[in-house]
Amino acid sequence: MGNHRKNKRSHTKRFVTIAAGAGVLTIGGAIVNTGVASAHDWSQVAMCESSGDWNINTGNGFYGGLQFTQSTWDAYKPAGAPTRADLASTADQVAAAEATLSAQGIGAWPVCGAYLGWGGTTPDSTTSARSSVGSAGDTVTVSEGDTLFNLAAAKGILWQDVWVMNTWIADPDQIRVGDVIRF
Repeated sequence: MGNHRKNKRSHTKRFVTIAAGAGVLTIGGAIVNTGVASAHDWSQVAMCESSGDWNINTGNGFYGGLQFTQSTWDAYKPAGAPTRADLASTADQVAAAEATLSAQGIGAWPVCGAYLGWGGTTPDSTTSARSSVGSAGDTVTVSEGDTLFNLAAAKGILWQDVWVMNTWIADPDQIRVGDVIRF
C-alpha cells in the first residue's frame, strides 16, 4: 500500500460510521451488521481514500473503500474473501485493514491513515504495545532540520503513531519550524 496517492476529499456528504467493537455500519441512517469487531473506526479513512465507496475500482491499481493494492489484499484478506477488495464486503475490508495495520502500521495509509478512529483504544495505548511512549502531554517544538521520523525516534516511538496523534498534520513530510508536536 506504500504507493498511495493523495485523494481529494469529496464534497458529497455521506454518513458512514463503523461502531468500534460492535461491528455495526451505518450508511445514510441504515444500520448494517458487518459481523466484524474492530478496535478502529475505518469510515473516515474510507472517506479520504475513496469518498466512502467501499466497492470502488477506478482501474488505478487500488481497490475498495480502503484502496488496497492487490498484493496487500492477497496478503491480509480474510479466508474466503473475494479475489479483490472492491468485490469484498465492508466487513472483509475492515478485517483485512486490521490485519494490515497490525503488520505494517498506520503508514500503510500514508495520507489517509491520519483519519483512523481509534475506537476503544487511543493511539498512545496502541503504540505502547510496540514501543515506549513519552509521558502524557509531552510536546516538542519543531526546529530547523527536524523531521517527524527523527523526533519520533528520539522518543522511541514510530513516526506513524506520532502522525496519528497529531491529526492537524496533513502531510508528515511537511512539518514546519515552530510546529508543536504532541507525543
